[in-house]
Amino acid sequence: MSEALRVGLAGLGTVGGGVIRLLDANRELIARRAGRAIEVVAVSARDRYKDRGVDLTRFAWVDDTTALAQQADVDVVVELIGGSDGPALTLARSTLNAGKSFVTANKAMLAHHGYELATAAEAARVALKFEAAVAGGIPVIKGLREGAAANAIGRVYGILNGTCNFILSKMEAEGRDFAEILAEAQALGFAEADPSFDIDGVDAAHKLSILASIAFGTRPAFDSVAASGIRHLLGADIAEAAALGYRVRLLGLAEDGPDGLFQRVHAHLVPVDHPLAHVTGSLNAVVAEGNFVGRLLFQGAGAGDGPTASAVVADLIDIARGEYGPPYAMPAASLVAAATADSGERRGRAYLRFTVADRVGVLAEIAAAMRDAGVSIESLIQRGAMADGSVLVAIVTHEGPERSVAQALEKLRGSQSLVGQPLWMHILG
Repeated sequence: MSEALRVGLAGLGTVGGGVIRLLDANRELIARRAGRAIEVVAVSARDRYKDRGVDLTRFAWVDDTTALAQQADVDVVVELIGGSDGPALTLARSTLNAGKSFVTANKAMLAHHGYELATAAEAARVALKFEAAVAGGIPVIKGLREGAAANAIGRVYGILNGTCNFILSKMEAEGRDFAEILAEAQALGFAEADPSFDIDGVDAAHKLSILASIAFGTRPAFDSVAASGIRHLLGADIAEAAALGYRVRLLGLAEDGPDGLFQRVHAHLVPVDHPLAHVTGSLNAVVAEGNFVGRLLFQGAGAGDGPTASAVVADLIDIARGEYGPPYAMPAASLVAAATADSGERRGRAYLRFTVADRVGVLAEIAAAMRDAGVSIESLIQRGAMADGSVLVAIVTHEGPERSVAQALEKLRGSQSLVGQPLWMHILG
């Protein structure tokens, strides 16, 4: 058996500890599959003396995280610090410039700097691996990059944030509103104290930009992802969707077409007979549609120490075997800087929810705005008055261009009949 692959590990949080425990627990199996042992030899984190539940005395401690890249006895660096810039990016650049392979779970860094890092890795002829950056333990990166490599991918979409899916599943099961479920999720540790990255769709947008790059051969383009989240959803929206035969899911969706790359993270109504409608709790799921393989569904745990550590170690096994390949499925020089597609030209059906004053003429005003913008209404539902005296009105549209819906909502902006902003959800088709 060849000499061990020697690993420098930066970041000893939940996932970092999980990597060490996984390598300890499955040491012999991993060595047999990799063709050689994989050993952590050096670690770095902010607090040297914090109890992390694993024995760190057997590893060299490096106070300056960036210095891991210069350690003579380190072959590959694993970065589990997080953040799009700062120490994580400095470490990535230093590692690749030192001619060493780099493994990361850092979706934000890849979304912003992935093209630069892929170019540097290919120039240095080393590996840049990031299976853990998207959907935790689900091998979706490998599935797209290798398993579906012969296919032209028409569309990739899915549930990319476990926190949002947990909240939506609880709202669905218990009939409660968003704010109440979010507070519970924070108490249970499923949501951060500041949950903005999750509930506003930013985390999912980071992941979507990575998936789109691999699926379509484009440069990661996080800035062109139109992202919105779930913070304005009501329990009534979930109930209305169910009555119409749908479940609400926050989806990231990307398509590459003749007018450019389309990327969006948005709440969708998903038909109950679609596989994504049955993905509940904190699970993630990704669907890719290939021209020869058809629909592929990847589903599993999207976060947590075990699943994410599993993805990190899978990357290390590839490196130990000498399996590198271009990070984004094709050489960085071949990745296209795609134009951003105009969402206004997209056609589909929509769910619109208005909170309105309970008075004569309100429905007529909304219907007139829809008519004038060319939006065809399939159904209009008005529910009873809420505690504050306002009324919920839900509209499902026939298929039509998104620009028309946007124009209708603009016509209603500032209307004295509306209480708060309307909610727009797309219907997955």
